[in-house]
Amino acid sequence: MVGFQAVPDQRRIAVGELSADLSYLERAAKGQFDLGWLKEPGTEWGVRATPSRVGLTLRDIAVGSYGEVPERPPRRTMAPRGSAVDEDVPDMGYTINDKAQVWSDNVMELYEEAVSRQWSATRDVPWSELAELPPDLEHAMCQLATVLSEVEMVAADFPAKWLWRINHDFVEAKMFLCTQVMDEARHTEVFRKRALAGGGGLGRAKAVVEQFLKLILDAETYDEGSALMHLLGEGIVLSLFRAGEFLAPSPVEKRIFRLCMQDEARHVAYGTMHLRYRLQRDPSLAEDFHAYLDRGEELISVLFTTPEVVEPTTILAAGGVRQAEELALGAADILRTRVIEEYLERCARAGLDRRARIRLPGPLLEGIAGVGPAGRATAEASHVA
Repeated sequence: MVGFQAVPDQRRIAVGELSADLSYLERAAKGQFDLGWLKEPGTEWGVRATPSRVGLTLRDIAVGSYGEVPERPPRRTMAPRGSAVDEDVPDMGYTINDKAQVWSDNVMELYEEAVSRQWSATRDVPWSELAELPPDLEHAMCQLATVLSEVEMVAADFPAKWLWRINHDFVEAKMFLCTQVMDEARHTEVFRKRALAGGGGLGRAKAVVEQFLKLILDAETYDEGSALMHLLGEGIVLSLFRAGEFLAPSPVEKRIFRLCMQDEARHVAYGTMHLRYRLQRDPSLAEDFHAYLDRGEELISVLFTTPEVVEPTTILAAGGVRQAEELALGAADILRTRVIEEYLERCARAGLDRRARIRLPGPLLEGIAGVGPAGRATAEASHVA
């Protein structure tokens, strides 16, 4: 540690571009305070946040100028929004300085929900009630847990990659993304624990899954990564959680899927409303988002034909390998249809019509309502290519 050497009569010490006024210590010791930081008359002294029924929320403290989130902040600092800021504060180098790049109208409420519904993968899952399953069901459950523990961590890595680039004036969005990082770490934890708790162990990781995760992490913009992750990737996982909760072979799995589902629903809600907010302020970006999802759907179409992804849920739904063989892919088709329908509905809510140009191959679109000839032709051409 580097210290300062006391020098008689020295009243200022340079510390980089700053300086320490040692004479202040002498004045303060005599009770001669500066007090320049006190609020002046005419400022927002007296502006008071009132707690709502559930407590003091982010929405409750969005009062006066403190609740005004600038479209483009005047500075790139970590100074709290609404504070008086020195002119010579350092530039933090934020690259996301446009509110529409990260904002959603529901982000404050989603943060409050996230912090109030945190749970523990150690204590809040009834591990002692884990049933001993037939080997084929245990294999299926462990393979599904393997895929989920694999894909969930990207939803922590992606926001972590971008958090430090987001202007601090958008602090509510940053705070929500921090809760997502914690949520996804816990999801990875709980599915890894499930794979090991029943004795089956981890299954197989596939290259196509890793390719989709790489596509998200390699996104050149937050827009691109958010569309691929929140709207497409996490949306599909949310559908899997819903199905998993219904198909759960014991109270342990049912509890796991139910807890993860409530978290994932928040992330998808943020992504959907963020895209809507973005497009409402700049409709010309729609084609960019279509292009992002074009690439994502092409990889997703491979996932729908990957045994390690398709067969575990089919076996769990049927109750075993033999029953699944008798049903063929009937159960998988029902789940696939639901996944695609929910994805298209999310896109529509966000203001992006994907039915007209969805990139999934024709056989995967059987039973999907409203997919027009243009979308089906695009999908078929993509499949042939």
